[in-house]
Amino acid sequence: MHLLLRHAPVPAALLATALAVAAGPAAAGWTLDPTRSHLAFVSIKSGDVGEVNSFEEMAGSIGDDGAVSVSMFLDSVETLVPIRNERMREFLFDTTDYKEARLTAKVDPSSIAEMQPGQIADVTAEGTLTLHGQTQPLVLHMQAAKLDDGTLMVAATKPLIVDAAKFGLSEGVEKLREIAGLSSISHAVPVSFVMTFTAGE
Repeated sequence: MHLLLRHAPVPAALLATALAVAAGPAAAGWTLDPTRSHLAFVSIKSGDVGEVNSFEEMAGSIGDDGAVSVSMFLDSVETLVPIRNERMREFLFDTTDYKEARLTAKVDPSSIAEMQPGQIADVTAEGTLTLHGQTQPLVLHMQAAKLDDGTLMVAATKPLIVDAAKFGLSEGVEKLREIAGLSSISHAVPVSFVMTFTAGE
């Protein structure tokens, strides 16, 4: 995934970190801290009823070569309703065959090293999302900040819109609609996130 910087190269690196929406710095090796990270998506049903859902388990890293990879583990979907969690795992995500959703990117490892503590930058990134056996390009709009020498934080400034149809999830969405007796469930899903990465020793 290529990064489109709106600021100097330093912000660019941050963006990559964000984009992976889950990875960590390069030169020293950065790792996603799941205890200080959160990704949520909103499902819209019956026209205008919104429900906030999340993935409770994520992992990510930025390698020494600048390769970014972030995974959201689909079995960890949390809707706050146990039966709904089960239905999403079985009928929507099909977690028996598809265990994770993954964002990948490639960044300049030196960019992250050049970030200064306290620096904040707006970033735009082109990336790819692999979900349910399908891979689609995505554009992310984020703000990145280096909190200290060993901590990076990245957050979405605009929701990422994921089209379920493009990932072969239309049949699953329809199945959920039928089971719940709903008039409709939107195929367009807004996604937001805040990710924190820590540097290796």
